Amino acid sequence: MFLPMNEKQFGFWKMRRNGMSNVSIANLVGITRQGVSQALLVMDEKIESSLREMAHANRIQVEKIDVGRGVLFGKSIPFQTNAYIFVSEKHGMQVWYEHDGDCKACDEFTQCIEFIWDFAAELGIKIEKTADPTKMAEELLTKIRESVK
Repeated sequence: MFLPMNEKQFGFWKMRRNGMSNVSIANLVGITRQGVSQALLVMDEKIESSLREMAHANRIQVEKIDVGRGVLFGKSIPFQTNAYIFVSEKHGMQVWYEHDGDCKACDEFTQCIEFIWDFAAELGIKIEKTADPTKMAEELLTKIRESVK
């Protein structure tokens, strides 16, 4: 079941995703470290539950989840290809499938580049900006995979 996210808890989660420690978050917002820890535990459960629910709805077999970054790695059962689900502050939850296509002829070309660029920025990952969303996505996914614990 998708659980609604509390904006303050989501804010703490974004801060942690950007590299802030619980102590730093607590000091910044004026609450206890324990309060931040509890809010982050709740958010981690909500993020994981939402990623798993989205995977189930899209028939994606889960391989790995990085709750801290908001990324699920899996395999699409019907399409027999790698699939990814992302939690983005700006774009919400996104499901992406690895595929070969003609990006320049696609109606979603601009939106794809914008999403890749925005999501890389949200994660603090530097990628090379090119006119090929496939190359940008591959670079981003490689860097995310390398950072997953």
